[in-house]
Amino acid sequence: MFDILMYLFENFIHSETEIRVDQDELTEELVRAGFHHDEIYKALAWLEKLAALQETDIKPYFCKGMSASVSRIYTYEEQMRLDVECQGFLLFLEQVSVLDASTREMVIDRVMEIDSAEFCLEDLKWVVLMVLFNVPGKEKAYAQMEDLLFAEPDGTLH
Repeated sequence: MFDILMYLFENFIHSETEIRVDQDELTEELVRAGFHHDEIYKALAWLEKLAALQETDIKPYFCKGMSASVSRIYTYEEQMRLDVECQGFLLFLEQVSVLDASTREMVIDRVMEIDSAEFCLEDLKWVVLMVLFNVPGKEKAYAQMEDLLFAEPDGTLH
C-alpha cells in the first residue's frame, strides 16, 4: 500500500497535469503499473481519509495556551509503529515549525493507518510531506520539509 502512495505522490506531485479524480481511471493506471487491486483500494481509502482530516478541526481539543514544553505521549500502538527515532523526528519538526500540533496529529493518524509490517524514519518523512502537501496554508512548511528531505540524502536530519 505504501508503495502505491509513493507512486502517486512521486508521479503527480510535480506534474503539470491535473491529478485524476476518476477513481476507475486511476485504478486502471495503477493496475497497469503492476499494483494489486486490494492494495490500490487501501491506498485510495488512505488518501480519502487524509482529505477528510482537512475538514476536521481538532484545535478545540488542545489546551489553550499550550507551551513548547508540552510533550506528546504516544500510545502503545503508536510506539510500536513510531520508534524513538521517528518520535524524535516529529518533535524536531515541531521545534523548527514544520509541524504544529494539528499537522502532527494528522501525520500520526495517517502513519497508524499504513498497512505495512515495516515502517521507518524514511517512510515517516514521506508521510509528513504528503500531509503537508494536502493541508491548505501549509505551503511554507511543505517547502521547509522538502528542503529537509532532499538537502541531506546521506545523513539524519536532526
